[in-house]
This record gives sequence, structure tokens and C-alpha cells, in this order.
Amino acid sequence: MFGILKKDAVSKIESALGRDKVNRSIVERKLYSYDATPIPIERAVPSAVVFPEDREDVVRLVEVCYEEGIPMFPRGAGSGLTGGAVPTSERGVVVSFERMNGFEVDVDNATARVQPGVVTYDFQRHVEKLGLFYPPDPSSFKYSTIGGNIAENAGGPRCLKYGVTREYVLGIEAVIKGGELIRTGNPILKDVAGYDITKLFVGSEGTLGLLTEATLKLIPLPPARSTALALFNNLEDVGKAVTAIMTSGIFPSALEFMDRDAIKAVEDYKPVGLPRDVEALLLIEVDGSKTAVREQIEEVGRLLSSLGVEVRVAESEEEAQKLWTARKNLGPALGNLKTGKINEDIVFPRTYLAEALPKLREIAKKYDLLMVVFGHIGDGNLHVNFLYDKASPEEEERAERAVDEVFELALNYHGSITGEHGVGLTKKKFLKWQFGDTGYELLKGIKLLFDPKNLFNPGKVIEV
Repeated sequence: MFGILKKDAVSKIESALGRDKVNRSIVERKLYSYDATPIPIERAVPSAVVFPEDREDVVRLVEVCYEEGIPMFPRGAGSGLTGGAVPTSERGVVVSFERMNGFEVDVDNATARVQPGVVTYDFQRHVEKLGLFYPPDPSSFKYSTIGGNIAENAGGPRCLKYGVTREYVLGIEAVIKGGELIRTGNPILKDVAGYDITKLFVGSEGTLGLLTEATLKLIPLPPARSTALALFNNLEDVGKAVTAIMTSGIFPSALEFMDRDAIKAVEDYKPVGLPRDVEALLLIEVDGSKTAVREQIEEVGRLLSSLGVEVRVAESEEEAQKLWTARKNLGPALGNLKTGKINEDIVFPRTYLAEALPKLREIAKKYDLLMVVFGHIGDGNLHVNFLYDKASPEEEERAERAVDEVFELALNYHGSITGEHGVGLTKKKFLKWQFGDTGYELLKGIKLLFDPKNLFNPGKVIEV
């Protein structure tokens, strides 16, 4: 797409940033051409990997790249699942933000200024010691970075109650076309001046510019939480139970779903004592004051018991953590079932879950595939996993056709093709299905306004 990058162009980057911030080793270049995407995708070995250490480095890098026409592929921890950090041109450079990992917390304003390379878990632990809370908790939170979370608008179990990453980004600092530095937002909760450029960057997957800093909102840390396990003998009852909980006046901090195959997979991988003879389960967490938490978890038990659902409340924090560990272990557990996996995260309006779940099973049966479904069912975000044998091209092709039908099903129910994994490379062809021709042209116009040369993560999200 962009041709081969001349060595003197990489030398210009080295001159601008310093040779210690540019790595041309073939080993490093190959390592940084991968992320966590589980399916085969088109990738390129970049010409170099660049490690900026501050905003000035990023400005100088973008200036050189815009002058030389060098594609830039920003990268956090490489934990994305849709190819968002994968380079698509040998002429390009991967920009790793792992050295930009500083942050400052303003306790009085309950905000923080955070560089993109800060690991989410490290940041959360720090602010919780101060009595504050940063809720977004993607499954990769122990190693994913704030910059990557912002790029993908990451979610997680707690986002049912607290919202996705977008809700906590008050402002950003980024470098766009030609090396121009822009700052948006302020460490304030109310700001309605002009178009919301901050929110455009959240979820843009690095296609508009390179993020150098974000101002994040923090909230008070809930003093208590409790977890319940609900067991279902009929899949159709799950959607009804979710609706009952969400219309009861109780707002869970997390409401997670696992189907029978997910339960078996995780019990085979690292058993925690989940029953294998049920069709599905829900993990329900409530948080708040100690009194409110006790009353709400008891009310959840009464509510579901009245629907004929067995409910078990975790008696200790250790027992609760065991249950959540099972949920977090699902990803690696599925790797033991088959050699290939397509993991899609679709979203349905909650009112359609009772209809949609059996139809997902019908798709799997139609294509004779093993399917495992789990996810954040409280907000309708399901992870649909089709498992196949990589040695069988025919089985892989069936899995790909099944995925097309899954996306069609989600859109037919007024849902979305992605709730937290982003679009990246793997979902590009489906974005137009969701936005239509007019909406898609608007997306292209926004991209080109910030990046007229199409050098920021080209080939991702949309085609320009």
C-alpha cells in the first residue's frame, strides 16, 4: 500500500528522537507485528519499533512521519482482539507507548492525568489506596494500558453500572496531522463547549492521532460488595431473569453470563466447583454501603427464587473471588477445546436476550460448530465463541460464515457488531452494515480531517 521505507527515513526518526528510542532488530519488529487477535489476519513486519518517552518525542515522530509518508501503528500492551495494533505496511513503524507510564492523581478534584502506557491494574490499585475508584475493568486489566483502553473504549463486567472507558475521560492530549498538538477538555465534570472532540478520540483505535495524555475522572470507592451465583436449567429463563433484576430497583455492579459449555470449559481448565449439569449461570455483584449491599443481595435471591432459579450467595470474599476467577479464566480455558477460535463480542438490547440466545444456538447447530457464549449480559454484551480445528479449512470457513450470521442477528435486533473489542481489522467489513452508506461517509470525513494522509493506523476501522 505504501511501498518500502528507505533506511534514511528510519534514520531521520532516529535523529529526531535518539537511536535508543528506535529499534530496527528483526526480532523486535516481528514480535511487535502481533497482538492478541486469535484468528489469522493480514499483518506486516514494520520497518522499526519506536519507543517515545514524552509528548515532545511524539510530536517529533509525527512531524517526520508526515513529511516522509510513514504509516504509524500505535500500540499499548498488544492485548486487543481485533488486530487494532497490528501493522499493515512494511513501510510503517510501530509506536509503543510502554515507556510513557507516568500519572498524577488530584485527590481534591478526583481526577488524574495519565500517560498512555500506564497499566490499568497499577493505576486502579494506586487510586483505591486513596479511597478513589476507576471502574473500567476489561478482562486484560492486569496488563492492558490506559491508552489502549481509551483507543478501544474498553468495557468489562463493572461497566454495567459504571459505564465504559468513555465515561471517565474528561480530556485528552494528542498529536494529529503534521505533528500538531491538541488538548481537549479539562479536569471538570461539566463542559459543553463546542463539539465533543474528546469523545471522538475514545474508541477511535488510534486512527485520528497519537494519544500522549488523558485526564480521567475518578469516583468514590464503594466500601462493600457481594456476589451471588444463579443457576438455570433453561436457557430461555436467563433473559427473563436479567430483565427482572434490572427492573427491580436494584442496579448490580456486574451481571455476567456463562452457558453450559463455558462452565464445562472453565471447570476442565481450573475447577472452582461450578455445577456442570446446568444450562447456564449468572454471576451477580452488588456494591455500595454494607447495609445496602446486604439488603440488595438478599432481594436478588428472593427475586430469582420466585422465578424458580437456584441462588447461592458467596459467604466470603475468598469465595467471591473464586467465582470471578472462573469468569476471568474463560479465555484461556477455551484454548483447550479446539485449536482455532473466533471470538466476537456483539450487543443486543436486553429485552431481546430471551429470543436471541436460542437463535445463537441455532446458528451453531446449522454450521455444526462448537459454540461457547459468555459475557456481560446485564448490558446485552455477549462474547460468542466459535471453536474449530485449524487443520480443517472447511471447518474454519463454516465458522466464518456463522460469524456473518451472528452479526446479522445482532443488527436485526437493533444491536451492535461490537461492545468493547473494537472494529480493528477483523470487523471492518461489518461496520458499513451498522452505519449505512451515509454514516460510513461521515466516519471517513472525520478520519481525513484529523489525518488527511491516512498515516495513523491505516487500514483499521474504515477504508479511506
